Amino acid sequence: MSSLELIRLFLAVAEHRSFTLAARRLGVSPTAVSKGVRALEAKHGVTLFVRTTRSVSLTDAGAGLLAVLKPAVDQIEEAFTGLERFQRRPAGRLRLSAPRAFGFLVARELVPRMRAAYPEIGFDLSLDDGLVDLVADGYDAGIRLGQAVAQDMVAIRLGRPLAWSIVAAPCYFARHGVPTGPRDLLRHRAIRYRFTTSGVLPTWLLRDGDGEFQLDPGADLCANDTRMIAELARAGLGIAYLPDIEIDDDLRHGRLVRVLASHVPATSGLYLYFPMRSQHQPKMRALVDEASKLAAEGLLDLVDRG
Repeated sequence: MSSLELIRLFLAVAEHRSFTLAARRLGVSPTAVSKGVRALEAKHGVTLFVRTTRSVSLTDAGAGLLAVLKPAVDQIEEAFTGLERFQRRPAGRLRLSAPRAFGFLVARELVPRMRAAYPEIGFDLSLDDGLVDLVADGYDAGIRLGQAVAQDMVAIRLGRPLAWSIVAAPCYFARHGVPTGPRDLLRHRAIRYRFTTSGVLPTWLLRDGDGEFQLDPGADLCANDTRMIAELARAGLGIAYLPDIEIDDDLRHGRLVRVLASHVPATSGLYLYFPMRSQHQPKMRALVDEASKLAAEGLLDLVDRG
């Protein structure tokens, strides 16, 4: 028998002061209980019970062991009982990862809704524009564009396709001219995004009369943050390829100018994603339910082209 099984036998006999009653409670034979207690005594070289034909009582060694083991086992049982609340009521802590440009959706819409409905769920939010390995980095779920979600993840669509634009400051176009076609971009100064972990520069998705294609312009300037890329573009340092959600105000006020709009297709929208094995956790079911409701109400849709 394992040490835990021997402890269960000892505690049952100590509680009932009877091998027979202990056996009945544990669903084993009295012989098995007797053998287990003898094994425990032999293992530690002490006598734990005084046995007579009419009674069973604890020795001093047995009473001392009981005084230590009983509170410890009670605490363990309380810990396992506490797990039941995770089955009945969503509780615990959710660690979420989202891109910086879209983090406001989490803070403005999703978290307040979750906190109101499930006050026993806590949040640990991380904003990171790079690709994140949820399992390796200890996250419960992430929010990313669809093309960035690994195929082995469960993915829930949160909104409509995301609009992107090719933009630069008016002063840049005044100095370098305005591109008239997608491949003209190869002659311009590009401000590129670089993934933090891999160092990869994602290409720009464009389209022409032959369909969609990937363009890999120069990389005179790179940054791993879309806000910084937008700031560099506003300073007139080059052309950038950015989501409209990042630059909507700049476009409205003329700090940035959109070009080649008909050559920039919308990309997949945002998705909530998480490992398949975690989808049955109450806290994850609650997250999916609330995110799905927000998506159905259109509250997680991003800024449209204007």
